[in-house]
Amino acid sequence: MAKLNVGDQAPGFSLQDQHRQTVSLSDFEGGKLLLYFYPKAGTPGCTQQAISICDAAEGLHSAGVAFVGISPDTPEEQRAFDEKHNLSFPLLSDPDHEVAEAYGAWGTKSVQGRKKEGIIRSSFLIDEHGTILQATYNVKPKETVLKAREALA
Repeated sequence: MAKLNVGDQAPGFSLQDQHRQTVSLSDFEGGKLLLYFYPKAGTPGCTQQAISICDAAEGLHSAGVAFVGISPDTPEEQRAFDEKHNLSFPLLSDPDHEVAEAYGAWGTKSVQGRKKEGIIRSSFLIDEHGTILQATYNVKPKETVLKAREALA
């Protein structure tokens, strides 16, 4: 799977969110977007990652950054995750992992010592014109916001 690099054009997407509304990359033109991929709604690492983004929401918004999470979960699973943790930002469903593959965020990883296909936890900061400003693969849940802030500095 090819990985994206700083300066690459972000692949477009249109996916359903937790409310079954279609969200597209083009919806964020003119502003920055922190796009992150996570393996499974409601798991400890994914919850920690989402909450860290919520905790940084005010600072991200003041820097002109919107944020969106993507996982293979269904819209219903995304909605339950959102409601349980009061996330209040788009969580997109990519059940066929086409968008994850386009971003290089789907591949073979080691889970409890076994090789498995799945989401590679990744984050991307995308500028107003759809250009990648930051791409981090195997990002730690607590470092998603930190990596975006470093790219903004």
